[in-house]
Amino acid sequence: MAEISTVPFAEPPYLRGLPSPYYTEGHRLFQKACRVFMYEHLLKNAMEWEKEGTVPEYVFKNFCKHNMLLPNLPAPLPVAWLKRLGIHDILGVKVEEWDYFYSAIYADELPRSGLMGPGGSLNAGFGFGIPPIIKHGSPELQEKYLPDLLTGRARCCIAITEPDAGSDVANISTTATKSECGKYYIVNGHKKWITNGIWSELSTMAVRTGGPGAPGLSLLVVPLKGYPGVTMQRLKVSGQITGGTTFIELDDVKVPVGNLIGREGEGMKMVMNNFNHERLTISVGVTRQARVALSTAFAYCLKREAFDKTLMDQPVVRHRLAKAGAELETMWAFLEQLLYQLCNMPKEESDHQLGGITALAKAKSAMVLNECAQCAVLLFGGAGVTKQGQGELVEAILRDVPGARIPGGSEDVLLDLSVRQLVKLYNLQDKQLGKSRI
Repeated sequence: MAEISTVPFAEPPYLRGLPSPYYTEGHRLFQKACRVFMYEHLLKNAMEWEKEGTVPEYVFKNFCKHNMLLPNLPAPLPVAWLKRLGIHDILGVKVEEWDYFYSAIYADELPRSGLMGPGGSLNAGFGFGIPPIIKHGSPELQEKYLPDLLTGRARCCIAITEPDAGSDVANISTTATKSECGKYYIVNGHKKWITNGIWSELSTMAVRTGGPGAPGLSLLVVPLKGYPGVTMQRLKVSGQITGGTTFIELDDVKVPVGNLIGREGEGMKMVMNNFNHERLTISVGVTRQARVALSTAFAYCLKREAFDKTLMDQPVVRHRLAKAGAELETMWAFLEQLLYQLCNMPKEESDHQLGGITALAKAKSAMVLNECAQCAVLLFGGAGVTKQGQGELVEAILRDVPGARIPGGSEDVLLDLSVRQLVKLYNLQDKQLGKSRI
Protein backbone atom coordinates (compact mmCIF):
# COMPACT_ATOMS: atom_id res chain seq x y z
CA MET A 1 0.00 0.00 0.00
CA ALA A 2 1.17 3.52 -0.77
CA GLU A 3 -0.49 5.25 2.20
CA ILE A 4 1.30 6.54 5.29
CA SER A 5 0.95 3.88 7.99
CA THR A 6 -0.41 4.84 11.41
CA VAL A 7 1.09 1.78 13.14
CA PRO A 8 3.67 2.88 15.74
CA PHE A 9 7.28 2.73 14.46
CA ALA A 10 6.12 2.15 10.87
CA GLU A 11 7.20 5.55 9.53
CA PRO A 12 9.95 8.12 10.19
CA PRO A 13 8.71 10.91 12.48
CA TYR A 14 8.50 13.51 9.70
CA LEU A 15 5.96 11.33 7.86
CA ARG A 16 3.84 10.98 10.99
CA GLY A 17 3.24 14.74 10.98
CA LEU A 18 5.86 15.61 13.58
CA PRO A 19 7.97 18.76 13.06
CA SER A 20 11.36 18.34 11.43
CA PRO A 21 14.01 20.90 10.48
CA TYR A 22 15.42 18.73 7.70
CA TYR A 23 12.74 18.29 5.05
CA THR A 24 11.66 20.96 2.58
CA GLU A 25 8.39 21.03 0.68
CA GLY A 26 10.33 19.65 -2.28
CA HIS A 27 11.50 16.68 -0.22
CA ARG A 28 7.96 15.95 0.91
CA LEU A 29 6.54 16.15 -2.62
CA PHE A 30 9.23 13.78 -3.85
CA GLN A 31 8.50 11.34 -1.03
CA LYS A 32 4.84 11.14 -2.04
CA ALA A 33 5.65 10.59 -5.71
CA CYS A 34 8.42 8.12 -4.87
CA ARG A 35 6.14 6.03 -2.66
CA VAL A 36 3.51 5.70 -5.37
CA PHE A 37 6.13 4.78 -7.98
CA MET A 38 7.83 2.20 -5.76
CA TYR A 39 4.58 0.52 -4.86
CA GLU A 40 3.38 0.25 -8.45
CA HIS A 41 6.66 -0.85 -10.01
CA LEU A 42 8.28 -2.96 -7.29
CA LEU A 43 6.85 -3.31 -3.80
CA LYS A 44 3.44 -4.81 -4.50
CA ASN A 45 5.15 -7.85 -6.09
CA ALA A 46 8.33 -7.89 -3.97
CA MET A 47 7.50 -10.93 -1.85
CA GLU A 48 6.36 -12.94 -4.86
CA TRP A 49 9.58 -12.16 -6.75
CA GLU A 50 11.74 -12.85 -3.70
CA LYS A 51 10.18 -16.30 -3.41
CA GLU A 52 10.73 -16.91 -7.12
CA GLY A 53 14.33 -15.76 -6.75
CA THR A 54 14.43 -13.15 -9.54
CA VAL A 55 12.96 -9.75 -10.28
CA PRO A 56 11.83 -9.64 -13.95
CA GLU A 57 14.08 -7.74 -16.36
CA TYR A 58 11.27 -5.35 -17.32
CA VAL A 59 11.36 -3.88 -13.80
CA PHE A 60 14.92 -2.64 -14.33
CA LYS A 61 13.88 -1.16 -17.67
CA ASN A 62 10.86 0.59 -16.13
CA PHE A 63 13.02 2.14 -13.41
CA CYS A 64 15.52 3.37 -15.99
CA LYS A 65 12.77 4.75 -18.22
CA HIS A 66 11.64 6.98 -15.34
CA ASN A 67 15.22 7.87 -14.24
CA MET A 68 14.51 6.07 -10.98
CA LEU A 69 17.87 4.39 -10.57
CA LEU A 70 19.78 7.67 -10.76
CA PRO A 71 18.92 8.44 -7.09
CA ASN A 72 21.35 5.68 -6.14
CA LEU A 73 24.25 7.86 -7.30
CA PRO A 74 25.93 10.02 -4.65
CA ALA A 75 24.70 13.58 -4.26
CA PRO A 76 25.22 15.96 -5.94
CA LEU A 77 24.32 14.21 -9.18
CA PRO A 78 26.53 14.47 -12.32
CA VAL A 79 24.37 17.26 -13.68
CA ALA A 80 26.36 18.01 -16.85
CA TRP A 81 26.32 14.37 -17.92
CA LEU A 82 22.63 13.92 -17.17
CA LYS A 83 21.62 17.01 -19.12
CA ARG A 84 23.75 15.87 -22.04
CA LEU A 85 21.67 12.70 -22.03
CA GLY A 86 18.41 14.65 -21.93
CA ILE A 87 17.75 13.93 -18.23
CA HIS A 88 16.58 17.05 -16.41
CA ASP A 89 14.53 15.78 -13.47
CA ILE A 90 13.65 12.78 -11.32
CA LEU A 91 9.91 12.65 -10.58
CA GLY A 92 9.81 16.42 -10.87
CA VAL A 93 12.97 17.18 -8.88
CA LYS A 94 15.51 19.06 -10.98
CA VAL A 95 18.76 17.13 -11.11
CA GLU A 96 20.72 20.23 -10.05
CA GLU A 97 18.61 20.51 -6.87
CA TRP A 98 19.24 16.94 -5.74
CA ASP A 99 20.75 16.55 -2.25
CA TYR A 100 21.37 13.74 0.22
CA PHE A 101 17.92 14.05 1.78
CA TYR A 102 16.36 13.20 -1.58
CA SER A 103 18.76 10.25 -1.74
CA ALA A 104 17.75 9.16 1.77
CA ILE A 105 14.04 9.40 0.98
CA TYR A 106 14.62 7.17 -2.02
CA ALA A 107 16.76 4.69 -0.04
CA ASP A 108 14.07 4.60 2.66
CA GLU A 109 11.23 3.93 0.21
CA LEU A 110 13.01 1.28 -1.90
CA PRO A 111 12.91 -1.53 0.75
CA ARG A 112 9.53 -0.60 2.23
CA SER A 113 8.32 -4.11 1.44
CA GLY A 114 10.70 -5.18 4.22
CA LEU A 115 12.93 -7.00 1.73
CA MET A 116 16.31 -5.74 0.52
CA GLY A 117 16.69 -8.24 -2.31
CA PRO A 118 14.21 -6.81 -4.85
CA GLY A 119 15.64 -3.30 -4.62
CA GLY A 120 19.16 -4.69 -4.47
CA SER A 121 18.56 -6.44 -7.79
CA LEU A 122 18.33 -3.02 -9.42
CA ASN A 123 20.61 -0.53 -7.75
CA ALA A 124 24.11 -1.93 -7.09
CA GLY A 125 25.57 -0.69 -10.36
CA PHE A 126 24.22 2.83 -10.05
CA GLY A 127 25.01 3.03 -6.36
CA PHE A 128 28.50 1.58 -6.27
CA GLY A 129 29.76 0.65 -9.76
CA ILE A 130 29.23 3.86 -11.74
CA PRO A 131 30.39 6.51 -9.20
CA PRO A 132 34.13 5.76 -9.50
CA ILE A 133 33.90 6.23 -13.27
CA ILE A 134 32.14 9.58 -12.78
CA LYS A 135 34.56 10.79 -10.12
CA HIS A 136 37.88 9.41 -11.36
CA GLY A 137 37.49 8.13 -14.91
CA SER A 138 39.28 9.83 -17.79
CA PRO A 139 37.14 11.82 -20.27
CA GLU A 140 37.68 9.03 -22.81
CA LEU A 141 36.54 6.34 -20.36
CA GLN A 142 33.48 8.36 -19.42
CA GLU A 143 32.56 8.89 -23.07
CA LYS A 144 32.96 5.18 -23.69
CA TYR A 145 30.67 3.96 -20.93
CA LEU A 146 28.58 6.62 -19.15
CA PRO A 147 25.96 7.18 -21.89
CA ASP A 148 24.92 3.51 -21.71
CA LEU A 149 25.38 3.11 -17.97
CA LEU A 150 23.46 6.22 -16.88
CA THR A 151 20.50 5.34 -19.10
CA GLY A 152 20.47 1.65 -18.19
CA ARG A 153 21.28 0.41 -21.68
CA ALA A 154 24.13 -1.47 -20.02
CA ARG A 155 24.29 -2.81 -16.50
CA CYS A 156 27.21 -2.55 -14.11
CA CYS A 157 28.32 -3.96 -10.76
CA ILE A 158 31.09 -3.33 -8.26
CA ALA A 159 33.52 -6.27 -7.96
CA ILE A 160 35.78 -6.03 -4.92
CA THR A 161 35.27 -9.12 -2.75
CA GLU A 162 37.12 -12.36 -3.38
CA PRO A 163 36.92 -15.83 -1.83
CA ASP A 164 39.82 -14.98 0.49
CA ALA A 165 39.50 -11.18 0.74
CA GLY A 166 36.30 -9.45 1.79
CA SER A 167 36.61 -6.57 4.23
CA ASP A 168 40.39 -6.98 3.91
CA VAL A 169 40.46 -5.11 0.60
CA ALA A 170 44.22 -4.50 0.67
CA ASN A 171 44.87 -8.21 0.23
CA ILE A 172 42.86 -8.97 -2.90
CA SER A 173 44.74 -11.24 -5.30
CA THR A 174 43.07 -10.77 -8.71
CA THR A 175 45.87 -9.57 -10.98
CA ALA A 176 45.94 -7.23 -13.97
CA THR A 177 49.23 -7.52 -15.82
CA LYS A 178 50.04 -5.50 -18.91
CA SER A 179 50.41 -7.40 -22.16
CA GLU A 180 53.70 -7.34 -24.06
CA CYS A 181 52.25 -4.86 -26.54
CA GLY A 182 51.20 -2.58 -23.67
CA LYS A 183 47.68 -2.16 -25.01
CA TYR A 184 45.87 -4.48 -22.58
CA TYR A 185 45.67 -5.62 -19.02
CA ILE A 186 45.45 -9.39 -18.73
CA VAL A 187 43.16 -10.08 -15.75
CA ASN A 188 43.22 -13.33 -13.79
CA GLY A 189 41.49 -14.24 -10.55
CA HIS A 190 38.13 -14.67 -8.88
CA LYS A 191 35.44 -12.40 -7.44
CA LYS A 192 32.75 -13.69 -5.11
CA TRP A 193 29.47 -12.47 -3.60
CA ILE A 194 29.14 -9.83 -6.32
CA THR A 195 25.64 -8.33 -6.22
CA ASN A 196 24.02 -8.04 -9.70
CA GLY A 197 27.08 -9.57 -11.34
CA ILE A 198 25.12 -12.21 -13.26
CA TRP A 199 23.23 -9.53 -15.22
CA SER A 200 26.08 -7.05 -15.72
CA GLU A 201 27.85 -6.25 -18.96
CA LEU A 202 30.49 -4.30 -17.03
CA SER A 203 32.13 -4.20 -13.62
CA THR A 204 34.17 -1.68 -11.72
CA MET A 205 36.76 -4.12 -10.43
CA ALA A 206 39.55 -3.92 -7.88
CA VAL A 207 42.69 -5.55 -9.30
CA ARG A 208 46.32 -5.85 -8.37
CA THR A 209 48.56 -4.01 -10.84
CA GLY A 210 51.52 -3.70 -8.49
CA GLY A 211 53.10 -5.23 -5.42
CA PRO A 212 51.50 -6.44 -2.18
CA GLY A 213 49.15 -4.42 -0.01
CA ALA A 214 47.15 -1.28 -0.68
CA PRO A 215 49.76 0.49 -2.90
CA GLY A 216 49.44 -2.29 -5.50
CA LEU A 217 45.69 -1.89 -6.05
CA SER A 218 43.95 -0.25 -8.99
CA LEU A 219 40.40 0.05 -10.34
CA LEU A 220 39.57 -1.23 -13.81
CA VAL A 221 36.38 -1.37 -15.86
CA VAL A 222 36.20 -5.06 -16.81
CA PRO A 223 33.61 -6.37 -19.30
CA LEU A 224 31.65 -9.34 -17.97
CA LYS A 225 28.58 -10.89 -19.59
CA GLY A 226 29.57 -12.80 -22.71
CA TYR A 227 33.14 -11.51 -22.67
CA PRO A 228 36.00 -13.92 -23.53
CA GLY A 229 37.64 -15.42 -20.46
CA VAL A 230 34.80 -14.50 -18.07
CA THR A 231 32.72 -17.21 -16.43
CA MET A 232 29.89 -16.33 -14.04
CA GLN A 233 27.80 -18.47 -11.74
CA ARG A 234 24.90 -17.32 -9.61
CA LEU A 235 25.26 -18.16 -5.91
CA LYS A 236 22.50 -19.38 -3.62
CA VAL A 237 22.39 -17.24 -0.47
CA SER A 238 20.13 -17.30 2.58
CA GLY A 239 18.74 -13.76 2.32
CA GLN A 240 18.39 -11.05 -0.35
CA ILE A 241 17.74 -13.90 -2.76
CA THR A 242 16.78 -11.70 -5.71
CA GLY A 243 20.01 -9.67 -5.54
CA GLY A 244 21.81 -11.80 -8.14
CA THR A 245 24.81 -12.71 -5.95
CA THR A 246 27.51 -14.00 -8.31
CA PHE A 247 30.82 -15.85 -8.46
CA ILE A 248 33.08 -14.55 -11.25
CA GLU A 249 36.08 -16.38 -12.70
CA LEU A 250 38.56 -14.39 -14.82
CA ASP A 251 40.91 -16.36 -17.06
CA ASP A 252 43.30 -14.25 -19.17
CA VAL A 253 40.67 -11.57 -19.73
CA LYS A 254 42.00 -8.87 -22.11
CA VAL A 255 40.96 -5.38 -20.98
CA PRO A 256 42.10 -2.22 -22.82
CA VAL A 257 44.52 -0.14 -20.74
CA GLY A 258 42.22 2.84 -21.30
CA ASN A 259 39.72 1.11 -18.98
CA LEU A 260 41.89 2.01 -15.98
CA ILE A 261 40.03 4.32 -13.58
CA GLY A 262 42.35 7.05 -12.35
CA ARG A 263 45.97 5.94 -12.10
CA GLU A 264 47.64 2.70 -11.12
CA GLY A 265 48.04 2.35 -7.37
CA GLU A 266 45.09 4.64 -6.53
CA GLY A 267 42.58 1.81 -6.21
CA MET A 268 42.52 1.55 -2.42
CA LYS A 269 41.82 5.26 -1.96
CA MET A 270 38.98 5.15 -4.51
CA VAL A 271 37.47 2.00 -2.98
CA MET A 272 37.48 3.51 0.51
CA ASN A 273 35.91 6.73 -0.74
CA ASN A 274 33.27 4.73 -2.58
CA PHE A 275 32.52 2.77 0.58
CA ASN A 276 31.28 5.91 2.36
CA HIS A 277 28.34 6.26 -0.02
CA GLU A 278 27.67 2.51 -0.02
CA ARG A 279 27.61 2.36 3.78
CA LEU A 280 25.31 5.35 4.10
CA THR A 281 22.88 3.93 1.54
CA ILE A 282 22.87 0.55 3.25
CA SER A 283 22.28 2.21 6.64
CA VAL A 284 19.14 4.01 5.48
CA GLY A 285 17.67 0.95 3.77
CA VAL A 286 18.46 -1.33 6.69
CA THR A 287 16.78 1.08 9.11
CA ARG A 288 13.62 0.93 6.97
CA GLN A 289 13.77 -2.86 7.15
CA ALA A 290 13.93 -2.57 10.93
CA ARG A 291 10.85 -0.33 10.82
CA VAL A 292 8.95 -2.89 8.80
CA ALA A 293 9.90 -5.73 11.13
CA LEU A 294 9.02 -3.87 14.32
CA SER A 295 5.79 -2.27 13.10
CA THR A 296 4.62 -5.61 11.66
CA ALA A 297 5.17 -7.18 15.08
CA PHE A 298 3.45 -4.24 16.79
CA ALA A 299 0.33 -4.64 14.64
CA TYR A 300 0.34 -8.39 15.26
CA CYS A 301 0.55 -7.92 19.03
CA LEU A 302 -2.49 -5.64 18.99
CA LYS A 303 -4.71 -8.43 17.64
CA ARG A 304 -3.09 -11.73 18.68
CA GLU A 305 -4.58 -13.21 21.85
CA ALA A 306 -2.90 -15.50 24.37
CA PHE A 307 -3.86 -16.30 27.96
CA ASP A 308 -7.21 -14.51 27.48
CA LYS A 309 -5.69 -11.15 26.50
CA THR A 310 -3.87 -9.63 23.56
CA LEU A 311 -0.11 -9.86 23.40
CA MET A 312 -0.03 -6.08 23.76
CA ASP A 313 -1.64 -6.44 27.17
CA GLN A 314 1.38 -8.41 28.36
CA PRO A 315 4.01 -6.15 30.06
CA VAL A 316 6.89 -8.32 28.85
CA VAL A 317 5.75 -7.82 25.23
CA ARG A 318 5.50 -4.05 25.63
CA HIS A 319 8.96 -4.03 27.20
CA ARG A 320 10.45 -5.92 24.26
CA LEU A 321 8.80 -3.59 21.72
CA ALA A 322 9.95 -0.51 23.65
CA LYS A 323 13.60 -1.62 23.75
CA ALA A 324 13.67 -2.29 20.01
CA GLY A 325 11.75 0.91 19.27
CA ALA A 326 14.22 3.03 21.21
CA GLU A 327 17.09 1.57 19.19
CA LEU A 328 15.22 2.19 15.93
CA GLU A 329 14.32 5.84 16.54
CA THR A 330 17.79 6.60 17.87
CA MET A 331 19.27 5.14 14.70
CA TRP A 332 17.07 7.27 12.48
CA ALA A 333 17.98 10.44 14.38
CA PHE A 334 21.66 9.51 13.95
CA LEU A 335 21.17 9.14 10.19
CA GLU A 336 19.28 12.41 9.80
CA GLN A 337 22.10 14.21 11.60
CA LEU A 338 24.67 12.57 9.32
CA LEU A 339 22.65 13.47 6.22
CA TYR A 340 22.41 17.08 7.32
CA GLN A 341 26.16 17.23 7.79
CA LEU A 342 26.73 15.81 4.30
CA CYS A 343 24.41 18.43 2.83
CA ASN A 344 26.22 21.27 4.59
CA MET A 345 29.91 20.37 4.38
CA PRO A 346 32.31 20.58 1.42
CA LYS A 347 32.88 17.15 -0.12
CA GLU A 348 36.57 17.00 0.79
CA GLU A 349 35.84 17.94 4.40
CA SER A 350 32.97 15.47 4.77
CA ASP A 351 35.12 12.65 3.37
CA HIS A 352 37.78 13.54 5.93
CA GLN A 353 35.53 14.11 8.94
CA LEU A 354 32.66 11.65 8.40
CA GLY A 355 34.25 8.46 7.06
CA GLY A 356 34.57 6.86 10.50
CA ILE A 357 31.13 8.03 11.61
CA THR A 358 29.58 6.63 8.42
CA ALA A 359 31.23 3.27 9.10
CA LEU A 360 29.82 3.39 12.62
CA ALA A 361 26.35 4.21 11.30
CA LYS A 362 26.42 1.27 8.92
CA ALA A 363 27.51 -1.13 11.67
CA LYS A 364 24.93 0.21 14.11
CA SER A 365 22.07 0.08 11.62
CA ALA A 366 22.68 -3.63 11.10
CA MET A 367 22.66 -4.17 14.88
CA VAL A 368 19.35 -2.33 15.08
CA LEU A 369 17.91 -4.46 12.29
CA ASN A 370 19.01 -7.58 14.13
CA GLU A 371 17.34 -6.36 17.34
CA CYS A 372 14.07 -5.48 15.59
CA ALA A 373 13.99 -8.64 13.47
CA GLN A 374 14.72 -10.90 16.46
CA CYS A 375 12.04 -9.08 18.45
CA ALA A 376 9.50 -9.55 15.65
CA VAL A 377 10.22 -13.25 15.17
CA LEU A 378 9.98 -13.96 18.90
CA LEU A 379 6.65 -12.16 19.18
CA PHE A 380 5.24 -14.00 16.17
CA GLY A 381 6.32 -17.29 17.74
CA GLY A 382 6.03 -20.30 15.44
CA ALA A 383 4.60 -18.14 12.67
CA GLY A 384 7.82 -16.11 12.73
CA VAL A 385 9.91 -19.06 11.59
CA THR A 386 7.49 -20.20 8.89
CA LYS A 387 8.04 -19.25 5.23
CA GLN A 388 4.35 -18.75 4.58
CA GLY A 389 1.34 -17.30 6.33
CA GLN A 390 1.14 -14.27 8.58
CA GLY A 391 4.73 -14.48 9.80
CA GLU A 392 6.44 -14.95 6.42
CA LEU A 393 7.62 -11.35 6.19
CA VAL A 394 9.43 -11.23 9.53
CA GLU A 395 10.91 -14.67 8.80
CA ALA A 396 12.31 -13.29 5.52
CA ILE A 397 13.61 -10.13 7.19
CA LEU A 398 15.52 -12.15 9.78
CA ARG A 399 17.23 -14.08 6.95
CA ASP A 400 18.24 -10.73 5.47
CA VAL A 401 20.09 -9.68 8.62
CA PRO A 402 23.51 -11.18 7.71
CA GLY A 403 23.23 -9.37 4.39
CA ALA A 404 23.17 -6.14 6.39
CA ARG A 405 25.93 -7.02 8.83
CA ILE A 406 28.51 -8.25 6.30
CA PRO A 407 28.47 -6.30 2.96
CA GLY A 408 30.09 -2.88 2.74
CA GLY A 409 32.54 -3.96 5.44
CA SER A 410 31.62 -6.51 8.08
CA GLU A 411 30.34 -5.27 11.42
CA ASP A 412 33.43 -5.85 13.57
CA VAL A 413 35.75 -4.39 10.94
CA LEU A 414 33.64 -1.23 10.70
CA LEU A 415 33.41 -0.78 14.45
CA ASP A 416 37.19 -0.95 14.65
CA LEU A 417 37.59 1.31 11.60
CA SER A 418 35.31 3.96 13.07
CA VAL A 419 37.37 4.28 16.25
CA ARG A 420 40.69 4.22 14.38
CA GLN A 421 39.42 7.05 12.19
CA LEU A 422 38.29 9.04 15.22
CA VAL A 423 41.69 8.55 16.87
CA LYS A 424 43.39 9.68 13.67
CA LEU A 425 41.27 12.84 13.57
CA TYR A 426 41.91 13.50 17.25
CA ASN A 427 45.67 13.17 16.88
CA LEU A 428 45.68 15.46 13.86
CA GLN A 429 43.60 18.11 15.61
CA ASP A 430 45.64 17.81 18.78
CA LYS A 431 48.84 18.31 16.77
CA GLN A 432 47.37 21.38 15.08
CA LEU A 433 46.28 22.81 18.41
CA GLY A 434 49.74 22.18 19.82
CA LYS A 435 51.31 24.12 16.98
CA SER A 436 48.89 27.01 17.47
CA ARG A 437 49.98 27.30 21.15
CA ILE A 438 53.67 27.65 20.25
